[in-house]
Amino acid sequence: MSERKAIIPAGMEAVYEKIRYAPAVKVGNTIYVSGQIGRNAAMQLVEGREAQIVQAFENLKLVLEAAGASLSDVVDVTTFHTDMRDLPLFMQVRDRYLDTHPLPAWTAVGAHMLGGAAGYIVEIKAVAVMDEAGK
Repeated sequence: MSERKAIIPAGMEAVYEKIRYAPAVKVGNTIYVSGQIGRNAAMQLVEGREAQIVQAFENLKLVLEAAGASLSDVVDVTTFHTDMRDLPLFMQVRDRYLDTHPLPAWTAVGAHMLGGAAGYIVEIKAVAVMDEAGK
């Protein structure tokens, strides 16, 4: 069995130590990224719908980079939305971040609450596969 390695980017140590989950786990050349929400490095909610979506993608990007990967390595995305009417805005932002081909698989799910607190509108969970050389 491949070794499992927790991926904890600088600034996300509190997630691992206080909330008790890894921002990602790397097994072989596959990275399983926990749901990323619209909170900044100070663990505070970012204001504004588009700003939250952008921050969630920036957090996803940060976690992937800490694992030695990039957004172009993403093969599967699951997103959770508190208001499915945000999908057109979400897709506009998503297309700025995930613009490689082939595009990753994507599943969007409606949810009542995200991140254990009111106010968050989107959560992005992803799986990335790096090339065999590890980049």
